[in-house]
Amino acid sequence: MSELVKDILRIVSSSLQIPTIIVLLLLILATVILIGSFIAEFISERKALKEDIPKLIDDMQNKSSAQLLEVIKNSGLLKRQKAAAEKLITRIKYPDNTREALARQLLADEEARYTKITKITDIIARVAPMFGLMGTLIPLGPGLIALSQGDTKTLSDSLLIAFDTTVAGLISAAIAYVISGIRKNWYEKYMVGLETVMETILEEQNRERMNALAKLRAQKEDK
Repeated sequence: MSELVKDILRIVSSSLQIPTIIVLLLLILATVILIGSFIAEFISERKALKEDIPKLIDDMQNKSSAQLLEVIKNSGLLKRQKAAAEKLITRIKYPDNTREALARQLLADEEARYTKITKITDIIARVAPMFGLMGTLIPLGPGLIALSQGDTKTLSDSLLIAFDTTVAGLISAAIAYVISGIRKNWYEKYMVGLETVMETILEEQNRERMNALAKLRAQKEDK
């Protein structure tokens, strides 16, 4: 009975070798694509982000909604940041609570997008070492059997597969981990900057509404 169990386990582990190698190759391909997207993001967005948030906030002070739109449009914010800010600015007629809820929703949408991007690299960073370890252990069984039989060629082939899969898994995980860390740092700064802009927009629109209401009351009193 024990021999049967051992044979079943050996068959199962041996049958997983090819799928494990295929998964590792796919992870390597995904890592290469991630490197390309990371470089493209750095060139198209990170280098283009030249906005000084404190200066932008200064420029937004005592501005009407139309002027705020112009300031945001001419700023160095990212396109998605500009789009989110413009959506909030154009909703000045909404009640205060509704605009605050909208601001939170827009921020949540951006955060969800960034989380989705970093989740891919996080998964690769966690999964790649597991498959690398599987790719290392699976060939060792046949390799040890070959060693006991004096078959050095089979042993060397098994060891090569074990080493190659280990390296493939570790390289994929390391690159994904580094990219994920850098992107999280970028996205955290993006979110803080966007949240600051949103808060300023809400404050300036509240001031604009209060001024308009004060003028309306003054006109009624004059009459």
